[in-house]
Amino acid sequence: MPVRVTADLKGVPETALWTLYHRAAEAARPDTVLPDPRAVQLVAEVDFPFGERLGGARPWLAQAVALRALGFDGVVRDFLAAHPDGTVIALGEGLETQFWRVDNGRAQWVTVDLAEPLALRSRVLPHGTRQRLIACDVRERRWMAGIDAARGVLVTAQGLLMYLQPAQVTELIAACAGAFPGGSMVFDTVSRRFSARTRTGAKGPGGHRLPPMPWGMDAVERDRLRTAHPAISDVADVPLPAGRGFLGHLAPRAAAVPLLRGDRPLITRLRFGTAAGAGPAGRP
Repeated sequence: MPVRVTADLKGVPETALWTLYHRAAEAARPDTVLPDPRAVQLVAEVDFPFGERLGGARPWLAQAVALRALGFDGVVRDFLAAHPDGTVIALGEGLETQFWRVDNGRAQWVTVDLAEPLALRSRVLPHGTRQRLIACDVRERRWMAGIDAARGVLVTAQGLLMYLQPAQVTELIAACAGAFPGGSMVFDTVSRRFSARTRTGAKGPGGHRLPPMPWGMDAVERDRLRTAHPAISDVADVPLPAGRGFLGHLAPRAAAVPLLRGDRPLITRLRFGTAAGAGPAGRP
């Protein structure tokens, strides 16, 4: 029997285990929307009381987590189709297994995360020569050093920015826009209402108490992201892919449903042009 690797993450880093748990629960279904055998294997190999600490993996929530991952996968695949030798920088990647779902055999992959979750990732996931791990707080710009932007850069932040302060989000987006001209960035957000609920200690979907999420953004505010940096040339919605059952039918159509249109999780893609003489950053 292989030796199981003990995981004891707490606070925001623990959300990496929460996401893995739900993604694996969906991947294990015969009718899954997101084939991810490596995630299923990880849950079996990591020594962590998933059910006790995180509660049961509810099927609807597991599918929602998987559809979010699938939405990010689509953006990465489109990027690699246009830039086969490009670099994907995954901020706060945790135990995400996206590389093994989308890798084209040529791309460079950079994972940026805090030391503790990164150490766990390096122990349980095999990393090849095209994968680089950087132990760094994403708010520190030193992780940007040594990134070759000549062949294209895509920055991803899945399940991350909502845990930062609003001003920190603006600064991070502005730093990426300035550092990677011609590149792009994709991230998800929660609504202002959901952000406020987490700050009062309320439980999230599925009954697990999530860490506070200081930053929330509603759909009507998305275009304000342009003010973060003059190089931001495009701000676009990334609809969730269609899935299974009623939730799967509703997911890509949420923007057209009046009750969900303005108060829903979002995936947003930014494109960076080139801009000289950048002024002070605004606040999204």
